[in-house]
Amino acid sequence: MNNSIKQVIKREYLTRVKSKTFLLTTLLAPIGMVLLFGVLGFLLTRGSDELKNIAVINQAGLSISDVNKKRNINFDYTYNDVDQALQAYKDKKLSGVLVLPAIDINNKDYNIIYHSDEQLAIDESESIRSLYRKQIRNHKITTLGLNADQLKLIETDISLDPKTVLDKEKEISSITSVVTSGLGGVVGYALFFIIIIYGSQVMQSVTEEKINRIVEVLISTIRPFDLMMGKVIGVGLVGLTQIFIWFVLIFLLSSIGMVIFGESIMGSMTPDMAQGMPDIQEVAEGEKEKITLILKEIMSINWLKIIPLYLFYFLVGYFTYAALFAAIGSAVGDDIQEAQSLTMIATMPLMVSVYIGFSAVTSPNSSLSVWSSILPFTAPVVMPVRLPTDPPFWQIGLSIVVSIITVFLLIWLAGRIYRVGILMYGKKASVKELFKWITYK
Repeated sequence: MNNSIKQVIKREYLTRVKSKTFLLTTLLAPIGMVLLFGVLGFLLTRGSDELKNIAVINQAGLSISDVNKKRNINFDYTYNDVDQALQAYKDKKLSGVLVLPAIDINNKDYNIIYHSDEQLAIDESESIRSLYRKQIRNHKITTLGLNADQLKLIETDISLDPKTVLDKEKEISSITSVVTSGLGGVVGYALFFIIIIYGSQVMQSVTEEKINRIVEVLISTIRPFDLMMGKVIGVGLVGLTQIFIWFVLIFLLSSIGMVIFGESIMGSMTPDMAQGMPDIQEVAEGEKEKITLILKEIMSINWLKIIPLYLFYFLVGYFTYAALFAAIGSAVGDDIQEAQSLTMIATMPLMVSVYIGFSAVTSPNSSLSVWSSILPFTAPVVMPVRLPTDPPFWQIGLSIVVSIITVFLLIWLAGRIYRVGILMYGKKASVKELFKWITYK
């Protein structure tokens, strides 16, 4: 790398890193994200805070008089007549009247009637349904003379336990595909946005300098190709710096936020709300095994292999599209909107690769997924989706070779267009002219 490129990289990097926009987006974006999820989690766990007194008319003969509270609802079983309860509601002694009709053993549907002019909150409705669903099930079991323990044996959870044949050292489980597909989908989608954001910044930089005639001064001392490469590398380093800072800040803020919001949530819970916690704890106990399996799968992934490949495909994708954006920015006239419209055309392969990536999440070894992870323009997004599923080495190797050749070819083509187009003003370049610029000596 010659000194001219280094100087342009330094200029692009320092100019952007020291800008107020970079500082604000780098610091505020993680803070805003953590606060958003923290506030949403706080609001969702609060539920309704209005204490309701609801009369229950038990026409079903359920043994539920011992259930006096559920979250923020007080159940009143002292009313035996619907009209009497409704009169108490009219006198504003009750928040509502719940009528449990007689149970038809032969009917799987059961409709509970709730008399009130105010609608129940979603958490309140679900709390009532879960309470009486269990009670009605027990009532039917008793009425039919069934054995509850035997019925539990009928309910069977089916799992698929895969076993390797040729590669005995490879450990896979029933949840391997879920973890690997989820991880690949998240990374592929993230790479799409990162490439779009920082690639378009290259085009914006080129277009602004061309319109403001700054480039005329720069070209007098620096070769056009060196200027273009300096811009591409400089903006790419800015992107890597910002991503690194985001990861660090999100990790730190999430740790702090869990402590702050966790204590705030637990402290804001009323005794009635706390009564709903045993149900959640029971579910959590049932999910412990799955969580353990997920963590085990994540730890078993070969991160020493995958992380360098993720970085490689980010750089390949970025350089591929940044070179295209630089060529577009230099080839357009003085109309920024024209450059933006051409950007949509240039990013079409990247957008298509995202949809192919969705398919690769569920079918990582299909013909479409395999060839899309090898072909240029789509490989930077599709191959990262497939990497956690451990594709064959020859596919990864071929994809790397094709991607490197594509990057060098596009940088060379973009450089040929850039050296002429950067000093062209007042006219739009046709396809014929672009071909001439490439073949100029």
